[in-house]
Amino acid sequence: MSAQHRSLIVTGGGRGIGAAVARLAARNGYAVAVNYLANERAAAEVAGEIEGHNGSAIAIQADVSREEEVIRLFCTAEQKLGKITALVNNAGITGGFSPLESLKAKTLERVLAVNVYGATLCAREAVLRMSTKRGGAGGAIVNISSRAAQLGSAGEWIHYAITKGAIDTLTIGLAREVANEGIRVNAVAPGLVETEIHAQAGDPERPNRLAPGIPLGRAGNPEEIADAVLWLLSPAAAYITGAVLPVSGGR
Repeated sequence: MSAQHRSLIVTGGGRGIGAAVARLAARNGYAVAVNYLANERAAAEVAGEIEGHNGSAIAIQADVSREEEVIRLFCTAEQKLGKITALVNNAGITGGFSPLESLKAKTLERVLAVNVYGATLCAREAVLRMSTKRGGAGGAIVNISSRAAQLGSAGEWIHYAITKGAIDTLTIGLAREVANEGIRVNAVAPGLVETEIHAQAGDPERPNRLAPGIPLGRAGNPEEIADAVLWLLSPAAAYITGAVLPVSGGR
């Protein structure tokens, strides 16, 4: 990968962990495509902030659960920023709180579509562009998983945890598949993090309520997750692929 040109797509990059990753990546020399679904203002603010600090960024709308929009996202990012050398698969939804017995089929369908189908399509498009077997320069993919994949999230969002288990499988399988094509694939599995995801699911006080059960005694913040993501993208992690790194305060 050229040190002179590094372009990154961050899906769901307008808020929370995605926005923190986009900002930190720009500070580390990446040109950043900030993907968003509906909140154009938030994504534009992140891109504008990066540009205001002499970085390079663009906000691109796309629903990652739709193949044609994923292809458009990657094509637009390449046209505007040059060859894509990194992907952070961050876009995801919880589907709200629900025990499995009350889960609506439409909710499950949407969560699977965004979190699994979308991440897989984005990974596919990244591989098609990065693979040295296809004339690419190599690159790195970091998927955003969750400790929910191991903890199960009983009584809250098993449906969400299922999708993050799939992300772990995607990470391990794809890492082995493309290791000889110049592409590393890893995941970061955040624990409880102070973002809007809790309020959107209907429980804004969830981080404070659950913090006492975390060995380090607090929820994390998006910047701490971004630090782990950027490390996995960096040459410092050159011998790491197929890893799922928990960043969870010990939870």
